[in-house]
Amino acid sequence: MPARLLDRAFALEAVRVTERAAIAASDQIGRGDEHAADHAAVEAMRQAFNLLPIDGTVVIGEGERDEAPMLYVGEKVGTGGVAVDIALDPLEGTTLTSKALPNALAVMALAEPGTLLNAPDVYMDKVAIGSGYPEGTIDLDAEPAENVLAVAKAKNVHPREITCCILDRPRHEKHIAAVRAVGASVHLITDGDVAGVIATSDPATGIDLYIGRGGAPEGVLAAAALRCVGGQFQGRLFFRSDDEKARADKIGIVDFDRKYQLRDLARGDVIFSATGVTNGSMLKGVQRTAECIMTHSVVMRSSSGTVRWISARHPRRQGR
Repeated sequence: MPARLLDRAFALEAVRVTERAAIAASDQIGRGDEHAADHAAVEAMRQAFNLLPIDGTVVIGEGERDEAPMLYVGEKVGTGGVAVDIALDPLEGTTLTSKALPNALAVMALAEPGTLLNAPDVYMDKVAIGSGYPEGTIDLDAEPAENVLAVAKAKNVHPREITCCILDRPRHEKHIAAVRAVGASVHLITDGDVAGVIATSDPATGIDLYIGRGGAPEGVLAAAALRCVGGQFQGRLFFRSDDEKARADKIGIVDFDRKYQLRDLARGDVIFSATGVTNGSMLKGVQRTAECIMTHSVVMRSSSGTVRWISARHPRRQGR
């Protein structure tokens, strides 16, 4: 990939995209309107992309063109320039935002064309850990308890010292019980499994392991983040109907049982950016004063392994 895409200045431009989406969404915090929150974030992110000197193609977006008027899969963005594929979720946690709950984010990733899996909008079974573990520590085909024990062994700690993040859904009741049965702690989240996976990469969150079934597009975004900072991720698409399989086949998925590794989902050079909408385990949410709007973001680059935490003050404009 051309060096100018991944230079420091462009990484900061990427942060501006998620900042704008987060600021727009934050006006809907606690107002109970998921649609309005998502629409605000989508519109702001699209406008920000269209200021960048890129020839961008959305490969993970808001849905198909007939379902999403903006930032749909296949949409072209940017003013022209470096060709990039884009994975995005302008508001990861629409329910979290509407209810003023933690861990809502605006997230996106840029990568070389053809290096991000064009995942269908179906479920994906996932398991992930951060960096510093021997390759093969976790296995999607192992039982949840086995993965907990493997991580504890790799860390040389008792399973009671392991915390596993799991999406709080009825489908995960057996996972939750199994993890607790071996002594580990379970950190339940109500939404936002991109944040849940990324949390395994930051020791400050206390999350060691992520297990569970969530959205496949979100799996690609999370894998893009782990590509930048190191970690292990495995996923397998989960289909609930023949119609979902047909949609997957339409975009080139031929092996419905494939176990995807991290680099199957996101390979090559990647820039990942996330900005907090509501306060969370990794990022502070948007804050407003009479004079300014404050944001907290993280931007990662796979080529250098650099992680930058950016706190920004944005002067308030009339009506903002």
